[in-house]
Amino acid sequence: MPQHEQDGQEREFDLRWADSAEHKEPSARARMLAARWKHNPPGPVPFRPEPDHRSSGRRSRSSWISTAVVLGSVAAVILLLGYINFRAPY
Repeated sequence: MPQHEQDGQEREFDLRWADSAEHKEPSARARMLAARWKHNPPGPVPFRPEPDHRSSGRRSRSSWISTAVVLGSVAAVILLLGYINFRAPY
């Protein structure tokens, strides 16, 4: 049997063996977080934070301004391309 087929069979065996293991070692990140949280557990975090009503008005104005700038830029590019095509000699 060629070497590469043998390696494939060994690898398949190793994957089946690893998947059937009763205990799987946690990742390095999981071990680091477990060690950190053992001495300093994280506090509760809400699923969604409370909305900040003071800045919502400013955000919507900023959103309108940025939308107007983008649409104005697109319109300017379209007009410029149209002007260039109009002036181009055929």
